[in-house]
Amino acid sequence: MTPPPVRIAVVLPLTGAESLFGQQGLQGAQLAAAEINAGGGVLGGRPISLEVHDEGTDLDRAVAFTRAAVDSDVTAVLGPTSSTHRDAMLPICAAARIPLLYATDYEGGACSRYLFCYSAIPDHYLPSLVETLTAGSDDFAMVGADYSWPRTIGARLRRDLNARGCRLLHEEYVPVGAGDMADVVTRAVDCGAGAVVMALMGSDGQDFIRRFAALDRRPQLAVIAFNENYMTGLAPSMTEGIITALPFLESLQAPEARDFVSRQRAMFGAHAVVSYFAESHYGLLMFLRHALDSAGSDESESVIDAMGDVTLTIGHGPVTLRATDHHMV
Repeated sequence: MTPPPVRIAVVLPLTGAESLFGQQGLQGAQLAAAEINAGGGVLGGRPISLEVHDEGTDLDRAVAFTRAAVDSDVTAVLGPTSSTHRDAMLPICAAARIPLLYATDYEGGACSRYLFCYSAIPDHYLPSLVETLTAGSDDFAMVGADYSWPRTIGARLRRDLNARGCRLLHEEYVPVGAGDMADVVTRAVDCGAGAVVMALMGSDGQDFIRRFAALDRRPQLAVIAFNENYMTGLAPSMTEGIITALPFLESLQAPEARDFVSRQRAMFGAHAVVSYFAESHYGLLMFLRHALDSAGSDESESVIDAMGDVTLTIGHGPVTLRATDHHMV
């Protein structure tokens, strides 16, 4: 008799403004599931089954898919890619006592027994980014999407710049999926800033970069969470000189990073993009596999108890999942 699968609901934006991130997250999850199943599955031979739902960068759809998933008694929910969607999905998962696996950069501070974050937060990268940028400029502009993650970055950026005697001349937050960034770019540059910090999502970020690159006079551009996804549809000249800070890049030369990229491309093609989103979603499923086998059960509370204070080598070296707050070191 074939053992029943361990079912994981994947609720990611595969279309819409954040589709670049959702598609990469799914790619990482699919590689993890394939490798786990090729290695014999979990719990003595049960395969991992990914039940994929495209929430389309739409909050109502994300909530509906999450409710349907927990009602069908999945073992975990993997997703989403935005803080707004995460904050709406978490109470649903917590009420059902099912872990929500969140593998996207965010503003920090979200802690719950039922939330696990493979996530870079501003404290990880903003200090070094500000140090780099203030070596070349005293005046800054900030442009972000209008939700908690970019606004938290803006507040932290303002604080760090003030501490260094620098100024934030312009700060603007635009709705996700706004599309045409021409006027936004103009306002950010015309304020006279020597450097612009941008935290827009997906296609909005691409449009900002495209229009910024067409300017005759360009200040320094720093893009928060800039990764390989942005490169699709952009000429190399448009992205040359952008400053960012990331926990993973596909061009890293560390052996484990090169091996991870090679395995991704063996599954998805020689030209597949391999970003931090692929690495982080892959990593969270590997932590889940470890917890399932350590618990000897797919009962959610037992799995949650087994996920903390574990160190695994993922795409960029050893990563520790802390039991205290369910975040990564």
